[in-house]
Amino acid sequence: MVRGVPGRVDRAVNGTALKVGGIAGGIVGYLFFVEFTSGILQGFYTPLLTDIARHLNIHDADVNWFEAAQLLLSAMVVPVFAKLGDIHGYRRMLLVTTALTAAASWAVAFSPTFWVFLVAWSLQGFYVVWLPLQVALVYARSRGRADGPSLTRRATGVIVAALQAGAIVGALAGGQAGALAQDRLWLALSIPAMAVTAVFFVVWFRIPESPEKGEGTLDRGGVVLLSLTLLIVSAGLTFMRTNGLGTWWAWALVVVGVASLWPLGRYELRQADPLVDLRVLRRPTMWPIMVTAALFGVSILGAQGPLSTFARTDPEVYGYGLGASSMTVSLLVGGYVVSCLLGALAFARITRLLTPRRTLILAASLVAVGYLLFLPFHETTANLLTNMVVAGLGSGALVAALPAAAAAAAPVGRTAVATGLTNTTKTIGGTFASCVFALALISGTHATLDGSEATAGSLSGYMIVWTICGVTAVVAAVVLAFVPRLAFADAEAQPVDPVEPLIPQQAPVVVQEAQQ
Repeated sequence: MVRGVPGRVDRAVNGTALKVGGIAGGIVGYLFFVEFTSGILQGFYTPLLTDIARHLNIHDADVNWFEAAQLLLSAMVVPVFAKLGDIHGYRRMLLVTTALTAAASWAVAFSPTFWVFLVAWSLQGFYVVWLPLQVALVYARSRGRADGPSLTRRATGVIVAALQAGAIVGALAGGQAGALAQDRLWLALSIPAMAVTAVFFVVWFRIPESPEKGEGTLDRGGVVLLSLTLLIVSAGLTFMRTNGLGTWWAWALVVVGVASLWPLGRYELRQADPLVDLRVLRRPTMWPIMVTAALFGVSILGAQGPLSTFARTDPEVYGYGLGASSMTVSLLVGGYVVSCLLGALAFARITRLLTPRRTLILAASLVAVGYLLFLPFHETTANLLTNMVVAGLGSGALVAALPAAAAAAAPVGRTAVATGLTNTTKTIGGTFASCVFALALISGTHATLDGSEATAGSLSGYMIVWTICGVTAVVAAVVLAFVPRLAFADAEAQPVDPVEPLIPQQAPVVVQEAQQ
């Protein structure tokens, strides 16, 4: 029995199955709120970016630096805090990163200048560590059970669904808050700060620590080398996006960053407890997951902006696009996010009908089909919505499936690091895609129907974007075919020692799934 957690009750469960509701009440029920707030952070600020730019007296183009800086920090902190979670406890690191995110969110609300805002916005990126830590915590509490991997998949699906729901609510709330507090932007920006503060206390009082903690120490040399590598590569890609393909020093940064992988790998192979265990990553159950995460980042993080701008392009002026209003675009994005939510909730059920490997391949294939459909079908709102829903179903399933698969494939003491690396590689893929897509959209023919200078992206550029998204998803599906046939599946049912249920008395059950 886990001691010191108020409201916990003693009750034995048999070893044949443990419902997700058994985890949901005590763990996922509260983690649902944590990831729901993560979704709010990701959706709330988007409708307010123009207001933020006016408040800080900056050009709209300078807003791009917010995303770039936060992506840089995110790529660096995930492996570090994931490893610290494996060593010192996932709940403890969840508490630390929540406190840092809350402090940064309040700083965002009251930042007086661009540079203070940029630093605060970057530090707010600590929230990206939450999902890997939560998946690792759930997996740790179901470790040793015959159905542990399926429990993790179902719980992860619930948590990721919370993320998507939070993004929808955040976007709607951000738009309303901005309209109601036009002259008091700080008041609107305080809403997500209050939500993250509430998360801190939920983690502190209601989420128990993982049953076991790993051994080892933080590989500080690996932290330095990995951070430098990620910083150099991401900075080079970001400068390519903002300064153009002809920026030679941006190319030089990328080359130096990629070359630094060699000394990083040599160093890590010499460590007894490396930050990035290359021996684990080259396992047949692990490397396809990491490659898929990087390829998946291309579409999930890089394609949403081009889809929005294509929909807003006026076909009477340019001969392509929908000429959609901002409301129509919000409905398109809403349809995509809802389909992601449904995909996240459905993937665990589909896995029970198929193998986990086949489910992953199916999800990647849906992403491929959705984006490749844009090539012949992009002339109506119904076309775009259909394509986005198909891609969204696969994307939602992959967002939930990849960290769960990494957790199942990782050895004891490496769970959070493995799940965190799926996030890091996905971020790198998204950063690369945003650079390539920006360059693609400014290439090709730029002219209106009457021959005047155009400001919209070229149609050939949009075709390149959709082709890259579709082809990378096809490659991901092929790569996943190399995963062993029964990887990530539950062990054969066998008796296990009775364990304490994870349902505290009167805990809010967010999702109760029927027992298999």
